[in-house]
Amino acid sequence: MAKKHSKESLHEMSLPELQARLKECRETSFRLKFQHTSNPLKNPMVIRTARRELARVLTVLRQKVEVA
Repeated sequence: MAKKHSKESLHEMSLPELQARLKECRETSFRLKFQHTSNPLKNPMVIRTARRELARVLTVLRQKVEVA
C-alpha cells in the first residue's frame, strides 16, 4: 500500500499532484477490493484506510477547486 500522507502535506500539494494522488488512491482501493473478493485479505482494515485516504484527497481537491 502507498505511504500515508498527513493532512498538512495534502494541503501543500498542487492540483496536478492531487489529481495524480487521487488516481493512485482509486487504483489502490480497486485493487484491494478485488484481492479481498478473490482471496480474503489478512487485514481487511486496509480497505477502510484506503477508502478514507481517497476521501481525504477528494476533500482537499474540492477545497482547492472552490478557492481557485
